Amino acid sequence: MNAIVNGRSLTIDQVAAVAGGQQVELAASAFEAMEKARAYVESLISRKQPVYGITTGFGRFSDVVIDAEDVGQLQLNLIRSHACGVGEPLSKPETRALMLLRANALALGHSGARPQLVQLLIDCLNKDVLPVIPTKGSLGASGDLVPLAHMALFLIGEGQAWDQENVIPARQALERAGLTPIILAAKEGLALINGTQFMAARGSLCLERARKLAQAADAIASLTCQALRGIPAAYSPLIQMVRPHPGQQACAANLLKLLEGSKLVSQPGELRTQDAYTLRCIPQVHGASNDAFAWVTEVLEREINSATDNPLIFADEDQVISGGNFHGQPIALVLDYLAIAMAELANISERRLERLVNPQLSDLPPFLTDKGGLNSGLMIAQYVAAALVSENKILCHPASVDSIPSSGNQEDHVSMGANAANKACQVVANLQDVLAIELLAACQAIDYRGPELLSPVGYKIYQLVRSLVSFIDSDRSFHQDIKSLSQLLADGRINTILKGE
Repeated sequence: MNAIVNGRSLTIDQVAAVAGGQQVELAASAFEAMEKARAYVESLISRKQPVYGITTGFGRFSDVVIDAEDVGQLQLNLIRSHACGVGEPLSKPETRALMLLRANALALGHSGARPQLVQLLIDCLNKDVLPVIPTKGSLGASGDLVPLAHMALFLIGEGQAWDQENVIPARQALERAGLTPIILAAKEGLALINGTQFMAARGSLCLERARKLAQAADAIASLTCQALRGIPAAYSPLIQMVRPHPGQQACAANLLKLLEGSKLVSQPGELRTQDAYTLRCIPQVHGASNDAFAWVTEVLEREINSATDNPLIFADEDQVISGGNFHGQPIALVLDYLAIAMAELANISERRLERLVNPQLSDLPPFLTDKGGLNSGLMIAQYVAAALVSENKILCHPASVDSIPSSGNQEDHVSMGANAANKACQVVANLQDVLAIELLAACQAIDYRGPELLSPVGYKIYQLVRSLVSFIDSDRSFHQDIKSLSQLLADGRINTILKGE
């Protein structure tokens, strides 16, 4: 089934599906809404009415009136001058997400763009013809001007496009796909670049990864709990009932399900009275992150179904209104929150890892190796996890508390939401690797306990890991082991086991 672009109904899951290659189609209702708004824009031009970005310059030049014969050149100049991004390019899935979100915002019919402009975006998605878009250069107000300008430059046949892993001229890529570059009409350049789709696209895909990793984190934690002979009593529903945070309750219930049937877990007083916080407080920590993800989901899904450019067209009311819907503050704040919530999942994972490898904290072999001294075991793997969680702490300084005035102080407060998105993407990558290292250590520890004593679900995950990574009987380079398990987490195969598929 194709994803429907109508401006109103996209979800994070649908964004992820289109990012992964799902086809897209434009709703008839959106076509009609855009036609009406476009007719209104044409009427404004014919009236020679001064309207920001349609018959005037931009930013500090908003008081400069542009002659009617120059409005097309105005849009072209806008795109060329703003396409000055730097840094590594967006991944192809992120680029697809960005294009989808821009098409969806325009489809609301408040931007004044012609339907054929949105159709070109959709045709490019369906034929997988994608622009090269740098990741750095946006202040997050007036929207993501710079990265979106690179997308717009591609649509007019300038700039660069992907050809497999190579870069070719945009016009060549469009022509190969049988697509014709568009000639921008009044307002359309501004409509393409004035919005929050860079930060929303990167944020949406980062969130989708985070939610998947959070599910896997519960499963990995349950393996560690069994390897350390943990006490599931801490996950009792009675405890969660008297502190009813939804994420905490769901995580505790999930852990009990994951541990059901295990012969490795213990009872209070059997080996110890209670566990350390990294085991005992998994529901409180994982649950809080999941509650954060729920809030980020709500804000992002609201944002990706919004009109975020300026000015906005209200044809039925005969109004064009300059406002600030392009300002990325709502996104900047929640993406900072997202990074913090992900970092906490990595923090507690690394501390569980430490309990697995540290002989002072368990009865397992030091660093999970035989012949310690001759072998270092997983000693340095824990170093790597520690380095990643330390980097996360640096990355979790909020981008949203910063602002640098621009455009001659006309744009005198900006969100830095794009920086928040870029940081969050690095944090989620670090989280994935930290969880992979914990998974490596947990399965190694379980081999010393006896895999046959695991819970049924735990044993399935253990078998999956062992199909990729063998028991560590002597030191080897663990780089490929960690990479294989990190890819396992990215692929979602553990999530598939958890769904019972």
